Formats: sequence, structure tokens, C-alpha cells
Amino acid sequence: QVQLVESGGGLVQAGDSLRLSCAASGVFFGSYSMGWFRQAPGKEREFVAAFKWSGGARYYGDSVRGRFTISRDTAKNTVSLQMTSLKLEDTAVYYCSAGHDSWRSIDSADYYAYWGQGTQVTVSS
Repeated sequence: QVQLVESGGGLVQAGDSLRLSCAASGVFFGSYSMGWFRQAPGKEREFVAAFKWSGGARYYGDSVRGRFTISRDTAKNTVSLQMTSLKLEDTAVYYCSAGHDSWRSIDSADYYAYWGQGTQVTVSS
């Protein structure tokens, strides 16, 4: 059974940094890509970053590229999202995901089969 549990969310000020973690169980990193998405109130779920299962390539959404970094620790079965230079518009619930649908794009929510419950990130001015 796959379980993804996010942690590390909170309230920060604009310009601050924050690190989110996702503890994965029942997931073999060698077979699953790991992703982060976010959803703000009234908006669609947005792709943030992903770590591809084969080759380890990293992908980022346009709005976070250069500010966020995704990483994984295979020994601990965790995926992290280091967020820097946070902006008000980064406020959202952040979700960890796992999947490998070769018919979908890695930045599509449909690529992923498993999701965590989410962790709230609020950026204030």
C-alpha cells in the first residue's frame, strides 16, 4: 500500500525559505517518478516540480524554476522541495505525488497515481 505524507508547511514571510518533505512508503523510487503540485483556493492544481524515475531528471514549473529545488533521498524514501525567495503567490496547499504513466506528461496530474493529503504553505507580506 502506497502512502505519501507531507510535512514542513507553515506560515512564512515573503522572501523566506521553506523546506517541504514527503515520506513515502510502499513506493520504490526506482519505479516511480515523484512530484510536487500545489493548489491555491479557487485555482486548479498546478505542477511545481518532479523527479523522474528513470535517469533522475528534474522538472520544474515555470513559476518556480530557479527558486525551488526538488531532491530525493532513496535511503530514507523521502522527497523534498526546497523553496526559496517565496512570494505571496506561492501560497497554496502543496501535494506530494508518485506515479509513472508513460502515456502522460510528467507535469500532468494524470501522470501520478498516488497523492498525499497536502500541507499548507502560506506566504505573508
